[in-house]
Amino acid sequence: MTLERKVAKAFNLTHENWMKHSNPWSVWTRYSVLPLIVFAFWSRIWIGWWCLIPGLLSLLWMFFNPVFFKAPRSTKNWASKSVMGERVFLNRDNIHIPEIHDKPIHKILNLVSSSGMALAIWATVEYSIWGACFGIALAYLGKSWYLDRMVWLYEDMKNKNEEYKSWDY
Repeated sequence: MTLERKVAKAFNLTHENWMKHSNPWSVWTRYSVLPLIVFAFWSRIWIGWWCLIPGLLSLLWMFFNPVFFKAPRSTKNWASKSVMGERVFLNRDNIHIPEIHDKPIHKILNLVSSSGMALAIWATVEYSIWGACFGIALAYLGKSWYLDRMVWLYEDMKNKNEEYKSWDY
């Protein structure tokens, strides 16, 4: 089982929930998660331990965001295709993907994104506004580039598999 499949299982991403997550509102509002978490825990300087309430709410938003929205009216947009590409990528152990997409760049981009998150967390602990801003920007640069590669993967795979093609409406 791929790491991506384990993460999908933790978020309960069934076919129906994957389609909900492919709603552009789900994709774009998911970008709010890291700044919300940083701000929530940054607020400990003003509200003390009460910061755990917005912190918990932002973590709940991260968990429930993929299933919060309805399936999109159309999946012919970048955001929807990025989610469908992630789904294709996690299934690469069952359905072969072209070699051009099976490169370590995905791991590198996830490392860039994770490094940005780690920096943002450290900056939140240390109250470094520049560190937090740079960390968030780095996390989103890595994630956005990764998602763009997932769009490319989906575009390459949708006509090679009937199930994948059925997601394109």
